[in-house]
Amino acid sequence: MKRENKLKAKMPTRQGQKRGIFTRSLWLEILFFLALAVFGFSLVAHRLGDSEAKIIDFTINRQEEEAISEPQEAVVSLLYEAPSRRPVPEPSLSPVFMPSVQYWKDDLLKWGKEYSVDPNLIATLMQIESCGNDTVESYAGAMGLFQVMPFHFSDDEQPFDPDTNARRGINYLTDGLSLSGGHAGLAMAGYNGGHGVINRDYLEWPSETRHYYRWGSGIYREASAGWDASPTLLAWLAAGGQSLCDKAEESLGLSSDT
Repeated sequence: MKRENKLKAKMPTRQGQKRGIFTRSLWLEILFFLALAVFGFSLVAHRLGDSEAKIIDFTINRQEEEAISEPQEAVVSLLYEAPSRRPVPEPSLSPVFMPSVQYWKDDLLKWGKEYSVDPNLIATLMQIESCGNDTVESYAGAMGLFQVMPFHFSDDEQPFDPDTNARRGINYLTDGLSLSGGHAGLAMAGYNGGHGVINRDYLEWPSETRHYYRWGSGIYREASAGWDASPTLLAWLAAGGQSLCDKAEESLGLSSDT
């Protein structure tokens, strides 16, 4: 009797058997759905990967074909997004320059576009060299708006013609920009002291060139920064530039005395 009771205790009941079967079935269903989900995910990812690869291949092939006729544009399109469609502001002349320089505003903008130079840099050069007086000649023989030396002109050129004078002066300035790596101050120092000073130590420059560098750099920096007035220009006028501008205004008919 006792043995029979022990055997019954060891044997699972029908209710326990059903519960075990249900538990195993539940786990099997969970594993099945997990496997199905993994399979579906890998299939979708594979198809998306193929589509994306086809799109990339098509884009690159198309751009490579375009590169045959327009290599620069194709390379840029591979590296960057579409260029901005925002309007680029037109170059303008700063209001800091003296009236006798502002007189040449249209020409300064034209020369800036023609020679690919900031018109404010050209105006700074004109400001210091002649203050806009196209007939002035220095004691050393420099002539016109940009005080170009005679040996820069050919025999058939008119040194005092504004466009001719500008061409010779601005070309010499752009050569200085190339030699100085685009440094406006050094290019102006080279304009005054010769291109040889660009690669020399500042302390080895002539005193005039050091002053020229400080005046030119300051005026151009303040003009290109959008200031309404230039403290450096005012200091230059006080240091002797005012007389040059008085003569320029008189020559151009801008003086109140005329």
